[in-house]
Amino acid sequence: MALTKPRIIELLLITTVPVMFLAAQGVPDLWLVLATTLGGYLSAGGANALNMYIDRDIDALMDRTSQRPLVTGMVSPRECLAFGIALAVISTLWFGLLVNWLSAALALGALLFYVVVYTMLLKRRTSQNIIWGGIAGCLPVLIGWSSVTNSLSWAAVILFAVIFFWTPPHYWPLSMKVKDDYARVGVPMLPVIASNQVVARQIVIYSWVMVGVSLLLTPLGYTGWFYLSVALLAGGFWLWEAHGLQNRARAGVSGAKLKEMRLFHWSITYVSLLFLAVAVDPFLR
Repeated sequence: MALTKPRIIELLLITTVPVMFLAAQGVPDLWLVLATTLGGYLSAGGANALNMYIDRDIDALMDRTSQRPLVTGMVSPRECLAFGIALAVISTLWFGLLVNWLSAALALGALLFYVVVYTMLLKRRTSQNIIWGGIAGCLPVLIGWSSVTNSLSWAAVILFAVIFFWTPPHYWPLSMKVKDDYARVGVPMLPVIASNQVVARQIVIYSWVMVGVSLLLTPLGYTGWFYLSVALLAGGFWLWEAHGLQNRARAGVSGAKLKEMRLFHWSITYVSLLFLAVAVDPFLR
């Protein structure tokens, strides 16, 4: 279970299931929901296990990852590699045979993107790592839509874009908190190579774009007043927190007084509320 990083997968499923309700314009087939969520867990779990296999050298040197199974010796590297590959194969076949092959291709694409593009190519080489690597975390939105319709639509693309612009300002506050960990192992997360002021400014820019994109669903006719209300209120509070962080960074505040984790914790609440509104909205239109 620890190899699959279940706390991360919770966020992926939060964005998958509500999109299925929007695609179905009501309650989707419950067996299909179960098959999609289980397949999604297996696929993301395989990606996370392979990520741990590749990053086992730096995980041993970082405080926040020092208790992972490969670091403590609970699981051997060979076992972890075999487990990750097995989940990748099983999840792809699961999606293909029980959901549809479009969803299977998207799930496999997300896994390969996370493992190869993010973990192997970007993470240790560029501060753009979390921006482009975050695409893997956007694909569950497309998987949720395709599992119901066996196709894609602009609604799914818009929600994909919301998660794309959400990911950096979600992760950068956490990176600000643990930047010493990343600096120790030479991973160039943005807070490692840039000042708090620069990071906070980037957070504000991405936050405004994210909120703006989230509002597109209603004028394009995919959602109604309920989703729009939640998007405005939750997005407004997000921007309040983002600008608050920027103001503290500009003032030269550091340490606990920077309160960067307030935005990190709110980011999880925000995406949960927004996608809950995606699921509820079809019943109120």
